[in-house]
Amino acid sequence: MIVLGLGVLLFAVLHLVPALPDLKAAMVARTGQAAYGPLFGFSSIIALVLIIAGWRMSPFVPVYTPAAWGRYANFGLTLIAFLCLGVFLFRGRLRQSLRFLMGIAVLLWGSGHLLANGDERGLILFIGMMIYAALHIGIGLANGSRPSADVRNGHDLLSLMAGLALYGVMTQLHPVLIGVSIMPLPQ
Repeated sequence: MIVLGLGVLLFAVLHLVPALPDLKAAMVARTGQAAYGPLFGFSSIIALVLIIAGWRMSPFVPVYTPAAWGRYANFGLTLIAFLCLGVFLFRGRLRQSLRFLMGIAVLLWGSGHLLANGDERGLILFIGMMIYAALHIGIGLANGSRPSADVRNGHDLLSLMAGLALYGVMTQLHPVLIGVSIMPLPQ
């Protein structure tokens, strides 16, 4: 569980840096503009690897029994989360209308998974990521963050299609990456 906790903490700290413009500027100045992006990306991959490895290494320790409907609620909340992610990735009008889409996506994803899972490692991962998302949204609101004013035609439809595609890909990769089948076949 320590590896999982460290992965969540590293991910949160790394992803809060862009929300703090002065800190990000200092880091860019220290590493150089050309190096900052690759370092950020590499560090993010390390955090994700730690999260996945920590999840897979951690034993299943039940804390509560989720409701039978929690799994279905998770499907719906996670689908909406992936649609938010798709909108976040593109520069359409939807992104201008809806702020903090990545944070909202993480909050929906975490909430859905808490409804479907009742184990200790799930609490560490999902609550940890939800705390990060809430902090990111709060910092963004305090700083008056706004999405880029650059709106591109056709990106709203592309963003929704991308969100659906990412959701579909994750449903297929979930057993491989996480070790948990989300649609177990009847025996």
